[in-house]
Amino acid sequence: MSSGKVKINNARLQKIFRDMVDIYSPSGKEGAIVGFLDGFLKGADVPAVRQQVEDGRDNLLILSPRENAQVVFVGHLDTVAAPDYMNYRFELDDDEVYGLGTADMKGGCAAMIEAFTAYCRAHDGDLPASLALVVGEEETGDGAQTFVDEYHYPWAIVGEPTSLMPCFSHFGYLELELTTYGRRVHASLAQKEHNAIRSMLTMLLSLTEYLDGSRHEVIYNIRDMQSSQAGFAVPDRCDVYVDLHVPPQFGIGDLSFEIEEVIAGQLDDSTQLHDSLVFSTIHAGYDLPSRGYFPELLKDVLTARSLKWEPSSFQSDSDATILWGAGIKPVILGPGQLAKAHTSDESVRMTEVSQSAQMYLDILYALDADGSS
Repeated sequence: MSSGKVKINNARLQKIFRDMVDIYSPSGKEGAIVGFLDGFLKGADVPAVRQQVEDGRDNLLILSPRENAQVVFVGHLDTVAAPDYMNYRFELDDDEVYGLGTADMKGGCAAMIEAFTAYCRAHDGDLPASLALVVGEEETGDGAQTFVDEYHYPWAIVGEPTSLMPCFSHFGYLELELTTYGRRVHASLAQKEHNAIRSMLTMLLSLTEYLDGSRHEVIYNIRDMQSSQAGFAVPDRCDVYVDLHVPPQFGIGDLSFEIEEVIAGQLDDSTQLHDSLVFSTIHAGYDLPSRGYFPELLKDVLTARSLKWEPSSFQSDSDATILWGAGIKPVILGPGQLAKAHTSDESVRMTEVSQSAQMYLDILYALDADGSS
C-alpha cells in the first residue's frame, strides 16, 4: 500500500525506542521522557505541543492541521514501577528487546513517533491524523482524561500490545479497595472477632467463591494486602485491593451491586460501621462492530501487509475506556504481547515494532487517500 511513498527509518526507530526505554518514567514521574521527546520532535521539524496535566506533568501532542481529522493515535509514556531498578534498561538479544515498558507500551509509542516523523517530514506537516502521547495511564488515567477534556476525534488507535491484531472490544474494569478493622490486644488474648486480617480473609474467600461460582468469566486479581504493624499484638486494620476485568457483554453496574451484597453479608454488627468497600475505579467496557468506514480502512492496511485480520477483545484496563467514555471509538492495535507486560522480563520483538511503525504509516497514507480526514 505504501509503494512509492516514504518508508520508516529503522535505525531512527531503534534509537528512539532505546532512548525511551532507558529513561525511567513511572506514573507521576514522566517529566524526563516528555522533555526528551519534545526535543527530539522539534529537532526533527515535527510540530509538537505540550498539554499540561498538572504542575510538572504534560501530555505531548502532534495535532493535525486539518479541521476534519477523524483519527487520533494514542500512546502512554508512563510505566509501572521497575521491579528491579538496576535492570530496567533497553537490551537487544537477537530480535528480542528487553526492558521496562518495551511491551507496555514504549514499543507502540516509538512506532507511532517514527510513523508521524516520517510522514510529517515528507509532507510538510500536513498530517491527516493526530498523535497524543499521554501520561498517567498506569495509575489514574489523568493524561487521557485531560486530553479528551479538550480534544475530540471520532476514532482512535491505541497502541497497547495486541500482537498487531485489532481489538474492537474492551473488557470493563473495577478496582475494589477493601478495609477491615479489629481491636488491638495482646497476641495471647486474640479472638477471631478481634483480628482485622482474619476478617479480611473471610471476606475475600466469600468474594472469590462467589466470582468462581457465579461470575467465572470475570478475571480477578488480589493484590497489595497490608495490615497495621502490630508486633506481638492483634492487628487492628487490614487493606487490600482487588482488580476485576469484566467481559464487555457483562453489566458492570449489576456486578458492582452483587459484590456489595456479598461483602455486606460478611459484616457483623460489631464491624459494619467501620469496615468498608470502595469502588476506586469503574471503567465500562465496550464492543464495537468491526465494519464501516474506519474498520474497513484498517482491514485493507493490515491485509496488504499480510497481517492477520482477526478482531479480538482487549482484556486489560487502558486509556481506551476513557476515550470511549468521551465519545471516541477506540481500536486497540499495537506491537507486543499483553502477557509480557508488567513482568520482570518484559520484552517485545524489534521486527514487530518495525512492522507496527510501517503499519501506522500506511494508515496515515490511507487516511490521506480516503480524503475524509
